Amino acid sequence: MRLRPKRIIPRSLFARSLLIIVTPLVLLQCVVAFLFFKVHVEKITERLAEAVTGEILAVIRLVEAAPDEDAIARALTLGRSALDIDARLVPGGALPQDLPWPATSVGRKLAGEIVERVKRPALVDDRRDRGVIHILIPTDRGVLDMTVRSERMFSRTAYVTLMWMAAASFVLILVAVHFLRKQVRPIRRLAEAAENFGKGRTDVELEPRGAREVKRAAVAFLAMRERIQRQVAQRTQMLAGVSHDLRTPLTRIKLQLAMLPRGAETEALKADVRDMERMVEAYLAFARGEEGEAPEPTDLARMVEQACERARAGGAAIACRCEGDLVVEVRPGALGRSVANLVENAARYGRRVEVLAAREPHLITVTVDDDGPGIPEAEREAVFRAFHRLEDSRNPETGGVGLGLTIARDAVRRHGGDVVLSDSPLGGLRARITLPV
Repeated sequence: MRLRPKRIIPRSLFARSLLIIVTPLVLLQCVVAFLFFKVHVEKITERLAEAVTGEILAVIRLVEAAPDEDAIARALTLGRSALDIDARLVPGGALPQDLPWPATSVGRKLAGEIVERVKRPALVDDRRDRGVIHILIPTDRGVLDMTVRSERMFSRTAYVTLMWMAAASFVLILVAVHFLRKQVRPIRRLAEAAENFGKGRTDVELEPRGAREVKRAAVAFLAMRERIQRQVAQRTQMLAGVSHDLRTPLTRIKLQLAMLPRGAETEALKADVRDMERMVEAYLAFARGEEGEAPEPTDLARMVEQACERARAGGAAIACRCEGDLVVEVRPGALGRSVANLVENAARYGRRVEVLAAREPHLITVTVDDDGPGIPEAEREAVFRAFHRLEDSRNPETGGVGLGLTIARDAVRRHGGDVVLSDSPLGGLRARITLPV
């Protein structure tokens, strides 16, 4: 199985930055430690083994040069006191036939030096006692049985150096983590402010902090947010005036029609006026986008149930089910209109409608299924465009004005979510709202 780099590399900026800092540091420490042990420690061990071998050779020559037993005893005592080699002479002793090879690198290094410099067969045993090396070497007077402490063959400074390297690396990593957190925190705050603004929460304060580039991004975001809010406010004010200007003549026309005698032509004009009022309200609702509404904690279960009750009042057969805690901070008017539009569309074209609102780990979903004719897959994105209708006639009684799905998706996306159309298990269309929580 091949490992993909994207699966190995962490996804967060903090983790990636820390990886960039820690990886070279760890590699450098590993290379330094390897070279230190390979060159320095081995060289020190070799020099210490040479020194101990020289002392062993001195004891051997003192013993062999001793004229009597007293001189041999003085030579062994001298080796014990001056050279730190505990030795005793075994007269008539012999080495084993098969000489085992030492188990540790220190023992092997000492055995090699003894063979090279003493020029005699020798038994180097580092398995019998921990921390002590036993050495058997034949001489003219018998077999010398010597013991040497293992610590004489290596330097503890190597382990001290490694400990200091590890401690220094740990401190450097802690310092890097501290500074990286301080550098990443402004970026995280900027991302949270952008996400909140996308969900319609304009009261979240953001103070430009961090590195120069991060401050520039924060200042640019604040300027962009101010421009968008100003444009939205101007559009809302303009639409309020347009709404008044359009409704006033329509009201006068309705009054004049009410004063006319009833007839076929009068009723047709009244129907046209009602259609105009519906279209004006739909256009204004789409353009206004419920901008003046503030987000507040809302129970989506109650919102979905109310939309289903209104559709049932029109004679639709709707099954409604809500699961989990569905309280979330949204604009209740805008999102309620979106849910109502989807439920009404399903009830208009299908005989059977099922609505399910559920909470997932990081999402709240509202799924509307119907058994109607559905929408061709090629048209499922086009129907979200303003004034786009699958039914070619402009009769609002048969197909509306082409803004229901547009208003629904626009409002949901203002909350950071989306509306997606797909095939329904009932045979018709499935409309699915997803909202991040």
